[in-house]
Amino acid sequence: MTNPYLCPSCKTNRTRFNLISQVAQSVKMDPQSGEITNEYDDSNRDAFHLAYKGPERKVQCGTCGLVEEEQTFINHAKLNR
Repeated sequence: MTNPYLCPSCKTNRTRFNLISQVAQSVKMDPQSGEITNEYDDSNRDAFHLAYKGPERKVQCGTCGLVEEEQTFINHAKLNR
């Protein structure tokens, strides 16, 4: 289902947006070098590594540059028809 957007910051943009797909990569890093020492997926995640639970998509206003969760832009459009 598609929904109209309205930027909650500039309050005028309803047409120009950047859709940002978020893809989480679970890793373990060396604390001194920052080098990735291990990568995790759902089958091999250890007990101390939580799975990513954030939004799959974020939206950036193409006018003012604000980046927020998609639902923020949808809700603002619903409130300001």
